[in-house]
Order: sequence, then C-alpha cells, then structure tokens
Amino acid sequence: MNILIIGAGGREHALAWKLRQSEYSDKIYVAPGNAGTAQVATNVDIAITDFEVLAKFAADFDIMMVVVGQEAALVAGIHDYFQSLAYLKHVLVVGPCKDGAQLEGSKDFSKQFMQRHQIPTARSQTFTAGNYHTALEYLRTHPYPVVLKADGLAAGKGVIIAQNFTEASQELDAMLNQHRFGAASQKVVVEEFLVGIELSVFILTDSKEYVLLPEAKDYKRIGEGDTGLNTGGMGAVSPVPFADAAFMQKVKERIIEPTLKGLQADNISYFGFLFIGLMKVGDDPYVIEYNVRLGDPETEAILPRIQTDLFELFRALHDGELGKVQLDIDPRTAATMMLVAGGYPEAYEKGQVISGLENVYDIYAFHSGTALNNDNEVLTNGGRVLALTALGDTLEEALTQVNAAARQVTWSGRYYRSDIGFDLKSGEKKSF
Repeated sequence: MNILIIGAGGREHALAWKLRQSEYSDKIYVAPGNAGTAQVATNVDIAITDFEVLAKFAADFDIMMVVVGQEAALVAGIHDYFQSLAYLKHVLVVGPCKDGAQLEGSKDFSKQFMQRHQIPTARSQTFTAGNYHTALEYLRTHPYPVVLKADGLAAGKGVIIAQNFTEASQELDAMLNQHRFGAASQKVVVEEFLVGIELSVFILTDSKEYVLLPEAKDYKRIGEGDTGLNTGGMGAVSPVPFADAAFMQKVKERIIEPTLKGLQADNISYFGFLFIGLMKVGDDPYVIEYNVRLGDPETEAILPRIQTDLFELFRALHDGELGKVQLDIDPRTAATMMLVAGGYPEAYEKGQVISGLENVYDIYAFHSGTALNNDNEVLTNGGRVLALTALGDTLEEALTQVNAAARQVTWSGRYYRSDIGFDLKSGEKKSF
C-alpha cells in the first residue's frame, strides 16, 4: 500500500521510519518532509494545507493511506476535504475531521467540552478584546500564579504562566490587544494554575474503541532546570515512572472513557490519534489540553518502544477492530533529547552545516528542522533541528547514551538541555 504522511518534523520522520518497517508498506511519501524523511521515504514539495494539490498527488500516486502529523492541516479540515471527493473516499485518513480537530484548534472549545462532560480540568474563563476590562477585573481577584492561553494554534508557545497581577495584565494586553500570537489570541483562556507534574497520554481511537499507547513526559522550557521560555519541546522520556497502574486506571475511567462518550454524545467525528496532556495533582489526573495528533518530541520517544506493526494498528482503526489489538511494548526506557538552533525559541539562524551524525551509533536520530543542500550536506532548517533517542534498561542508562550522542553532533550555535529527565531521576515532583 502507498502511504502519504503530512508534515515536516521529527514526528513525521519517526512515523515514516516506523511505517517503513511494515511488510505492508510499499511506497511512502512525506509532504513536505525533511532531510531525515528523505532517508526512509520520498519527499514531495507540497504545503500541508494545500489540499487541492495533496488530493491530486494522492490520486496520481495511488495513495491508500494518509497519516496527518501536523495539527494545522487537521484544524483546516484535510480529512473532510479528502472525504468530500468521490475519487478519494476509499483513502484511509488517520486524523480527525474538522469538528474533532477543534479539540486542539480552540482551547475555549475544548474547555467547554470538558466542562459539559464532567472531565476533570482546571477552572477557567474565556475573554476577548471586547470584554478586556472585565478580564482585568477577573485577574485582580484571581489567585496566583495564573495561566493565560491563546485560544488557537500557536506552535506550542501560546501559554503564559503569570506570577502576579502586573505580569498577567501585561500579558493579557499583549495577547488580546497587541495580537502577540496573531489570530490565535483573539480569545484568551484564563485558567487556574494546577500544582503537580505533567505527562502526556496517547490513544488511537475511532471515538468508540481505543488503543492506549505508551505515555511520555516532555520538557517544554528552553533552560535547564525547566527555566526560561516555552518551546515546542526540548526532550521527552517514556515510560513515566509516576504513571503507575493505579494512576493509569484513573486516567482511563475519568479521562479517556468520558472523552470518548463525549465525542459520541456531541456527534463529533474522531478517527486518529488523541494526545491528552495531563497534570497529576496528588494522585488524580486533570486534563491540561487535548491535541489531535501525536506530540513532538514525544513521538520520537514512544514509537521506538512500540513493537507492534504501526500499519496493523491503522488497519485495525480502519476495520473497527481496535478493541482486539494487543499492543507489544519494549519494556526499556526511551530518552529523547532535542538539539536546537542557537537563539531558539526566539530569532535563530538556518543553513548551518550539521556534522557528526555519522559518529552516532545505537541511537535514533530523527530529523525535525533539516534540509539537504546541493552537495548532499545536512543543514539546519528550523529552530528544533534533531531529536536523538536512546533506549536503555534504566532511565539513567538511556540518558547517559543520549547525552553522549548529543556531544557528537554539532553545528554553529547548537544547543540542547543535558538535564532531560532530571526530576524523574531524583524522584522529585515539580510543577511545570
């Protein structure tokens, strides 16, 4: 079967790498892809939201499965577009329809969904520029810290934790009135700050049945010790030591099952991955956010642990047989470290030659922001450049391996956090 993957990051490289292992995969294409996906698939230079051209490509190249990696395409309705064309109705699109994608496309929508279906989450209210002064009065009496979230897609950077009213009011003004995140912050969700520790839970679902994938914990802040600006993700580990069987049972009963019942009750079509960002508060799970695709860099940590054929999982999704799937998981720990361009997540340079990849052994190197030049050299082409993943019998072993590999891969300005998993090694539980 010919497969088209939509996206250009480390997540898409990992998906292409995993699908390439299946005997059922024939030709794999990635739109637009990067230097890493070119190693395991064929890149096609088509933008992720150019649905007309993507549809023509799918028809011309006999594509039978489309795996959507990036959320922007889903929120814009790529699943709906393919299903609207008679000659593409047979194509399996892994990713929800536009209505389901609103769980990520609008934080206000997802908050209302959670409240409507009694899914544990932080208390919140949503504001626009039209009721800006009401929002200020709300912030004056709100406990601190407080969380401000841009309603729409902001590449993982639209979340601000304000420590006091002065900071919160300045950030609110920047988001609503100064359009800090563009259209994404036309609405701002003001949310209670939960004290606990975060983790990411992933399922593959048709909104009725589901397969629970390995969980992960990612690290968003640019600085060591989880300090500094938010990023798209600086690293991840899987499994998560504090997500024991008792806690995960609560996640199933209080979060996953009510979410699926809510989708059915609201007649929301959902067919693909659902990423549930959780906060463990005491021993209880609370939903921070939904994402409608796999996470990045979490994908680079969980896919190397999944031993089941990914194609077979997608076939079970198509056939309505997810409830029959027995997932085989590597018991080892995966540690993923993101190597980023100097200056990220603010201004950074592209086009730096990457050296040392040939010196990395027994490590998965997933390309996130890379490109090839005319001399076939790998260049930096984004803020997050490479995701290195190591598997070890213990977390310490995996972290030692991935740190050693990171020292081998260099370019001008290269930066990474050497402390990924620092809080899990010590057993501490911190708020992130």
